[in-house]
Order: sequence, then structure tokens, then C-alpha cells
Amino acid sequence: MGFGEIHARHPWEATRERILARTDADVRRALARAEAGDGDLGDMEALLSPAASPHLERMARLSHARTVRRFGRTIQLFAPAYLSNECQNVCTYCGYSAGNKVPRRTLTPAEILREAGELRKLGIDHALLLTGESNKVGVDYLERALGLLRPHFSALSLEVQPLGTEDYRRLRRQGLNAVLVYQETYHAEAYRLHHPKGRKSDFAWRLDAPDRVGEAGVHRIGLGALLGLEDWRTECLFTAMHLAWLERRHWRSRFSVSFPRLRPHEGDLAPKVEMTDRDLVQAICAFRLLNGEVEINLSTRESPGFRDRAFRLGVTAMSAGSRTNPGGYAEGADASLEQFATEDKRSPAEVAAMLRAAGYEPVWKDWDASYDRAEALA
Repeated sequence: MGFGEIHARHPWEATRERILARTDADVRRALARAEAGDGDLGDMEALLSPAASPHLERMARLSHARTVRRFGRTIQLFAPAYLSNECQNVCTYCGYSAGNKVPRRTLTPAEILREAGELRKLGIDHALLLTGESNKVGVDYLERALGLLRPHFSALSLEVQPLGTEDYRRLRRQGLNAVLVYQETYHAEAYRLHHPKGRKSDFAWRLDAPDRVGEAGVHRIGLGALLGLEDWRTECLFTAMHLAWLERRHWRSRFSVSFPRLRPHEGDLAPKVEMTDRDLVQAICAFRLLNGEVEINLSTRESPGFRDRAFRLGVTAMSAGSRTNPGGYAEGADASLEQFATEDKRSPAEVAAMLRAAGYEPVWKDWDASYDRAEALA
């Protein structure tokens, strides 16, 4: 049994209506439970609801306090490393979509190492590897890339196409620490609309991918939805359901949640639903009040001004200095097609300086190769 069976029990519109029906009394009750360190998915409905908006300041204070108690005043810094923009999927919201007539590129081993060198110069010790989905970037390619990069970084994460359990085990043996599998949208009909062609059009295969990651024993599993395709409140509640399911079943893994908002890209799909900065703060705080252990990421999709304020409210990790095109660190933004436009253009050093000025410690390393050896012996 995977999360797909849980998802099928919750029709989208009925789930959305439950959120919208939550009252001020429900929100107050949820906040009281959060103060006591308690909460459940019913409370999450209340905290995501329009009724919670007048309580946002209290949510923010509680979220900040709960985060500091668990994680201290630390923020983990990482950067994405795009290895390929070749893709056989048609996705309406993505610059890599197969329908976009743009130059394609997959990095060679020498080019991968050159990107690694540039990232290390920036101080980055945790790299998130990303690709499109094509025959050129299957498991063999990913295994080679991990092998090349393992000596240069303390942590390596993947955000690529969903794989099988044995594939994840194989990559874990090469030093893979984390896998991020964003569902894009938990609305099944909208998912089909936005993924009309390619292997990514299989909603169920993607939905159950985090279960396969957990079965493979990967250290950390990342979840999220692309906010703007459908109602953000409902997307966040389904993400919370997914998180709760995975924590019960794969309790040996850690978990993270991200909140990517739709950004300008080649093809330029406009958001169907606008998520304001205030809405995003509400979502971040709701997740922290639901779950004191989950790691929360805030990406360079967001503006510097927003990130400088919002990171205190529950965030534990931030990307920095991001380039969203293969070869971008060594050769610049014009090296190849970007997947999407970033908003925060600051270097990792500048982001780290901002954090220190705010009384926080930037963390460049949260994993060590010795942990991999210890796990292998366990």
C-alpha cells in the first residue's frame, strides 16, 4: 500500500471545502494545541484556512519559537547543480518541456567536475543535482555523476525523474543522501492537463515515488507542490497528508518540505491561482506548527526581501547563488536554457552574511561520508 490509496480517499473538492469551512474557533483551538506541542491534520486544515489569516502574527511567533527550540538559530545552505536540460516530457510550466525549441545539453564528466569546482569556490558543500527526464540521463548517468561528485561534497541530493526502489538503493550506495520528488500538483485532473505527454504523465507512479525512496533507505525525502497550478491551501493539505503517511511508514528517514511558486520560464504559463507573500508565510507557519521536526526549504525563486524576513518563521534550509541551467556556474547564465528564472541573485557569501547579521549561523555541512560508512555496516 502506498500513499496513492490514501490520496484516492480524499476527493479534491471535498478536501478544499473542508478547509474553507474551518472557523475562527477552529483556528484558536489549533493554535492552543500547537502551543502545547500537539496537532493533527484537522488542525492543519484550520491553520491553512482563510479563517487563520487574522491570526498570522501569532502563528509566526509560535512558528519561530518552535523552530529555534528544535534547530537553533541555524540555516543550512545548499545550491542546485543542473546536469542536463534534455527532456522528453511535455510539462506546461517548465522551460525544459520537450515542446520548447531550445538548445539542449547534458554535461560530460569533465563538465560535471568543472561545475563542482565552481560550486566549491562559492563555499557550497551540499549540492542538489537536477536533470530533465530523457534516455541520456538514466540511472547509469546519475550513478556516474554521484561517483564523480562524492569526493567533493559532504551531501548530495537528487531532484530527477521518479525511479524504482532498486534504482534508489543503487544510487544510495554511491553516496546519495536525499531525494526530492515534488508532486507538482495533487489534483489528478490538473496533473494530466499539465503533463500531456511523456513518462511524467503517470500520476500514480510519481505519487508513490517517495514511498520507494523510503523503502530504499534514503536518509532524507523531500516533498512539495508547484504552487500556482491549483488552490494552494488544498495542495498544502495534501502535502501534509503525504508527509504524515511517510513519517509513519518510513520513520528512519528525515523529511523536508518546499514551497516553490510558479516562476517565469520558457513557455511562460501564468499561475491559475495567485499565492501572495502573506499566503506563503501562512503555509510555512502552518507546516511548522503541525510538525516540529520537518525541515523547511526556501528557494531563490523568492525575492531577497521576502527571504530576509521569512526565513525566521520556520525555515531551516535555503538555496543560495542558484543557477538553473547546465554549466551555469562555470560558464554563466547564457551557457544553456534555464529551467526557470530566479529572483534572489545574491552569492552564497552574501546570503551567509545576511544570516550572520540577523544572528543566525549559516551551516554549509550537515552530513559526512563517515555516516554513509556507518550505515553500510549497520
